[in-house]
Amino acid sequence: MVNKNEIQQAARIVREGGLVVFPTETVYGLGANALDASAVRKIYALKGRPATSPLIVHVAGIEQAKELAAEWLPEAERLARQYWPGPLTIVVPKKSEVPDEVTAGLPTVGLRMPRHPVALELLRVAGVPIAAPSANRFMQLSPTTAEHVREAFGTETPFLLDGGQCEVGLESTVIAVTREGLEVLRPGMAEVSDAVSAGAEEGKAHRSPGQHQKHYSPKTRIVLVSRGHLPLEGKGAYLWLDYNSVATSKQRMPEKPEEYAAELYGALHKFDREGFDWIAVELPPDMPEWAAIRDRLVRAAY
Repeated sequence: MVNKNEIQQAARIVREGGLVVFPTETVYGLGANALDASAVRKIYALKGRPATSPLIVHVAGIEQAKELAAEWLPEAERLARQYWPGPLTIVVPKKSEVPDEVTAGLPTVGLRMPRHPVALELLRVAGVPIAAPSANRFMQLSPTTAEHVREAFGTETPFLLDGGQCEVGLESTVIAVTREGLEVLRPGMAEVSDAVSAGAEEGKAHRSPGQHQKHYSPKTRIVLVSRGHLPLEGKGAYLWLDYNSVATSKQRMPEKPEEYAAELYGALHKFDREGFDWIAVELPPDMPEWAAIRDRLVRAAY
C-alpha cells in the first residue's frame, strides 16, 4: 500500500506540473494540477483524449469546491453534504481560475470529493485541486487496479500510487446543478432521485465525461445477449446473471448492482487478455438501480 513518502512525492509532481496516477473509490485517475493549463494538456496528450471531453476536478472538501465555483446554489450544497466524500460529481458554473482546458471550453466545471483515503491525502498534501479522468487510453476500459493502468500505458505510465482495488468500480454519477433543477449527465452508483436525465449533444463539447457513444471498451468485441444466446462463430467468454450457457470461459456476476459494478471492469480486463473473438454479456434488468451498469455496457458494445 501507499506510504507517506510516496504521497509527498506525488504531491510534489502535481505542484511542479507533472502527471500522477492515484486510486479513487470509483476508478484510478490520471491527475494533474487543475489550475495549470499546460499540465492539464499533458493528460489529454497521454490519453489521446479529444478536447471536447471535459475533466472532473477532484477537491479536498466543500470549501475548496466553492473556491472554484462562480455560483454555488443551495442544491449544490445539499448534494455535497449528502454525498461527499463519494462517487458523485457536481457540475456548476466555473470561476475564471479554472482553465478552459479542464472544461472543454465550457463555462461549467465538474467537482468531486473522492472517498478513497489515498486520494484525499494526496489532495491535502498537494494543496491544489487535481483534474483527473480515468487512467487509461481514451475510450478504452477503465482501470480498477494499478495493474490495469500499467497495461494501458506501459512504459509511459506516470508516477503511480497503488491503493489496491477500487471499491465502487464504475465512474462517478455526474449531476448538473442549474437554476431549473438537477440533471443527470452520466449515471453512476450514487442515485439522486430528484434529478432528470439529460442527453449529450453530438459534435459539441460535452458537459460531462463519458458521453461518447462508444466508450469504456475492451479491445475484444462486446456482444450484449439475453437468455444465454451466444454468438455462434468464434471463441469467446460470457458474463452471466440468470442464464447459464455452454460457454467454456464464463463468469457468473453478482445479483446485487453494487457488487456487479465492483466486479465488472475487472472481469472484462481478465477476459480481454485471453485473445477471444468476443465477450458476451447478459444485459442486466432495465431498472433504475442498474442504469449505470447498462449505460457502460451499451457504450462498450456500440
